Amino acid sequence: MTEVKINTKRKLGVIDRNIYGQFAEHLGRCIYEGIYVDEDSGIPNVNGMRSDVVAALKELSVPVLRWPGGCFADDYHWRDGIGDKEKRPYMVNTNWGGVVENNHFGTHEFFELCEQIGCEPYITGNVGSGTVQEMRDWIEYMTFDGDSPLANERRKNGREEPFKLKYFGVGNENWGCGGNMRPEYYSDQYRRYATFIRNYGEEPVFKIACGPNSVDTRWMEVVLKEAGQFMQGISWHNYTYEGDWDHKGNSCVFDEKGWYSNLADAERMRKTLIKQIAVMDCFDPENKIALIVDEWGNWFDCMPGTNPGFLYQQNTMRDAVSGMVILHMFHENCRRVKMANIAQMINVLQAMILTEGEKMVLTPTYHLFRMMKGHQDGELVDIVYDNGAYEADGERVPKLSISASEKNGALTVSAVNTKLDEDAELEIELDREYSEVSAELLTAGDMRDCNTFEEPEKVSPVKLEAELCANKVRVKLPAMCIAAITLK
Repeated sequence: MTEVKINTKRKLGVIDRNIYGQFAEHLGRCIYEGIYVDEDSGIPNVNGMRSDVVAALKELSVPVLRWPGGCFADDYHWRDGIGDKEKRPYMVNTNWGGVVENNHFGTHEFFELCEQIGCEPYITGNVGSGTVQEMRDWIEYMTFDGDSPLANERRKNGREEPFKLKYFGVGNENWGCGGNMRPEYYSDQYRRYATFIRNYGEEPVFKIACGPNSVDTRWMEVVLKEAGQFMQGISWHNYTYEGDWDHKGNSCVFDEKGWYSNLADAERMRKTLIKQIAVMDCFDPENKIALIVDEWGNWFDCMPGTNPGFLYQQNTMRDAVSGMVILHMFHENCRRVKMANIAQMINVLQAMILTEGEKMVLTPTYHLFRMMKGHQDGELVDIVYDNGAYEADGERVPKLSISASEKNGALTVSAVNTKLDEDAELEIELDREYSEVSAELLTAGDMRDCNTFEEPEKVSPVKLEAELCANKVRVKLPAMCIAAITLK
């Protein structure tokens, strides 16, 4: 029996709802087929947006959506994606598979999607191959309510009122696919570009600088030192693997070593996150700049027989388990981490949803995000327990990871058992009495189990028996599971 003590009187910060953000790039079948179809398609849609996909995403209460990339962003020129769809110029998506992009999904379509889902838009601008004027004009086109050629062009293209844009990223991975820049050079570029991102609307644009890749603390150091005063947020990208970048592993064919290696990589991510935050604390001691983890998730080898440039992979219990471990990591560091965008929403990497023609399937990661909704904007509360850490792939990996938050009088407790061969019994001691408890469990018969178009509900949540007595709750967590408990 593992004793867990929760102290709701000790608040540790707010878990920003944007930590549960999503990312949709023009990559593989994420946008086209996954989200957007022709309006005359046989697949039910509203203005081109798949009705089944939109309904599923609304169920997640998606708070924010990042677009158009990713590496695609620094090749994207916004004027190619406005106006009459049939007259929009084609381009070759050189980053992802060399396919032809018809630009039918552009600025207006992206905001339409966000409005249908009910989420905040987060746009990444083109620094790598774009110009300052191009970025400046895009902001005015989207957000100016007055009489100007750009605002009137937006109206001519069907949108009378300005779009509401809160988050704007100045470039993507400019240390790599976004230009192979040095941090000193990018800092100067950022200062220049950010100057021309005007605030036309009532709410100022939240400017996000391109931050480092994974372990590169020097990039974080230089950019904060040289340009920190001109930003509200800075990004950080960190993917997790079964092995490493050169040996990512198979998304659905793996053994016990592959399971634990992936969890060990999540622990390496934890250490790197703490280092990046330490650098931020040196250059921003007043905590004014948010850390935006706008690309994260499991990245495995693409499925055999699929286009290697499309990054299509399956999604198993391993993804749900490591996903909860990482989300708890963001909870623990909510003082700095104010947004995170898992890669990616549909049909790419650790996706929420997979589609095939008119078929749609929800992945274990989708169920993870739905089960965790109660944490959005909740106040993180103190929790004490023995996590029973064990060694895997050179890292100390916790057997248990538990997080708790309070919102509107309800307490949400999420817990994950990472072990493949051990159940866990929890006795949760509460500091006040609750009258009602409900709980959900996601587990599987095999660690490689996943949802397919033939078996779409093979890995699905079930009710978890939770015994509430006075100020204690008892639950049993089977091996390799995630659980969410709600107390009212």
